[in-house]
Amino acid sequence: MSIEVVDFGSFGLGKPEPSAIEMDRLSAEILRAFSDIGFVYLKNTGIEDQKVTEVMHICKKFFTLPSDIKQQYARSMVDTENIDHGWVAAEIESLNPTRPGDLKEAFNVSTLSSRIKWPSVNHKPEFRECVESFFKTCQLLAVRMLKVIALGLGLEGDFFLNKHKYVGCNQNQTSLRSLYYPSIHKPSVKGQQIRCGEHSDYGTFTLLFQDECGGLEVMHKSGQFVAAPHIPNTVLLNIGDLLQKWTSDRLISTVHRVLLPHSDDKMCKSRQSLAFFVHPDNDVMVTCCDGSEKYPPTNSLQYLMERFDATYIM
Repeated sequence: MSIEVVDFGSFGLGKPEPSAIEMDRLSAEILRAFSDIGFVYLKNTGIEDQKVTEVMHICKKFFTLPSDIKQQYARSMVDTENIDHGWVAAEIESLNPTRPGDLKEAFNVSTLSSRIKWPSVNHKPEFRECVESFFKTCQLLAVRMLKVIALGLGLEGDFFLNKHKYVGCNQNQTSLRSLYYPSIHKPSVKGQQIRCGEHSDYGTFTLLFQDECGGLEVMHKSGQFVAAPHIPNTVLLNIGDLLQKWTSDRLISTVHRVLLPHSDDKMCKSRQSLAFFVHPDNDVMVTCCDGSEKYPPTNSLQYLMERFDATYIM
């Protein structure tokens, strides 16, 4: 019950769009790989581990700053234009509300607006430049995936592209989350507390990049959790809730989690990941592609706000 690895080399970044026959083959393979678990590893995407490591390195410099400095860049629901941008402290978010707050921090980038306040790590602009560059790289890959998934579902190639036109702007909530899981001091851990509670992702799909520490688990359709380890030079792609609604459950938004490490040695180590959460534009109404009306029409932004309300501990 392992997650499949699919070669994306024929449509990787920097490559021209392949022939219609190859696009049909690739989209069919990816849709088939999703059928058991809602997750798939993509190799040869054009995004190498070296770039991922570079982004994680600069983000770690921010996360290890004193909390009073990071608080200056905290995510605030008060900012109605940029509702998800900024730092999230440990235990502020509980992705499984039945558990205590998650043992992780995050820095969310949901807009590339020039008016956004960015941290200056060690008085250098490296943080913004590096993270913005990676956001744009993920966006390029997401655009290709939107077309592949549409074709795999038998839709026009631009079906989803037309509903994700404003990525990086205030009219769309796609976000790059840099996630930092600090080392764990056992006596301070609350009952049932883990690094990241059981949840499904909210939007269209997610591109995930992990370090080598491991810990991510994904629920197979059998109900068992299976490991989703770091595989060098791959991107882990998973379906979100809105794509499940769009496809009337043909594609499933799978529950996943990050447990506490099992060994004392791993408890002492921090963990990092980068997640690019792809969302439709704010005004998009998600309706079942097959006309079945299995799910009622859902407004993209409203659904996201409802999930945020259930997630953040205020």
